Amino acid sequence: MTELRDDQWQKLAPMLHGKAGDPGAKGRDNRLFIEAVLWISGGQQLWINVPLRFGNWNTIYMRFRRWNEDGIWHQLAIKLQDDPELFTLFGNIARYAEGRSRQLKKKAYKRSRRETYQKHLKHVVDSKLRGPDEEDSTLHWLRLVSA
Repeated sequence: MTELRDDQWQKLAPMLHGKAGDPGAKGRDNRLFIEAVLWISGGQQLWINVPLRFGNWNTIYMRFRRWNEDGIWHQLAIKLQDDPELFTLFGNIARYAEGRSRQLKKKAYKRSRRETYQKHLKHVVDSKLRGPDEEDSTLHWLRLVSA
């Protein structure tokens, strides 16, 4: 399901950020954004494949990510517990969002490990290029300890 019924939207709209009267930036079309997220989370699609009718995929993704970082998907699921259908939809979005968060954290961890390894490798190569006299110096050992 990617389209909300009007009765579902009437229940959901007041709970969303970015509506008229809210501080900060306004969402151009919250309903279209929610339906785009339903499309993504329902079919486990790639963000780049979001249909153009929903708007620019990157804009939608970045907004999804901000809402995810702020815990909005979980908050909405909790607020919608009295409506089994909306609760299921937003529970699915919340689970999808959790998975995306784990993927991003794992990717950041791998990047960090790779950068650390590359720094170490560069240090080893640099020390090989230096002469043996400098390698045994106190300065060399201080560089190792502070790295």
